[in-house]
Amino acid sequence: MVYDFVMDKFGVDQLFTVLYVVNLIFAAIAYKLGFAKKLPVLKSVIVYLLLAVGIFILNILFIVLPAVWASDPLPMTESLIVICIVLAVYRIRLHLQRQAKKTS
Repeated sequence: MVYDFVMDKFGVDQLFTVLYVVNLIFAAIAYKLGFAKKLPVLKSVIVYLLLAVGIFILNILFIVLPAVWASDPLPMTESLIVICIVLAVYRIRLHLQRQAKKTS
């Protein structure tokens, strides 16, 4: 769905760049919502740089493998969106439970 939308709006020329930025943003949100701990600034920079490198590699595989196998691309961006939604709901419920526990 997202792959087809990007292909229609931006074409093949900008496909990699647009999908990389979108996937990187959603991966950073998912990391921050689900896994991030309080780290010093330098360690946080290293974590996000490694996240960017990992998303770069996944994005290459996301675009190249369907062309090799002549199949539809995997729903990587859609999966990241669902992950972000689930983690956001989890964090909101956790926050509300902590507030209720604090008041009672």
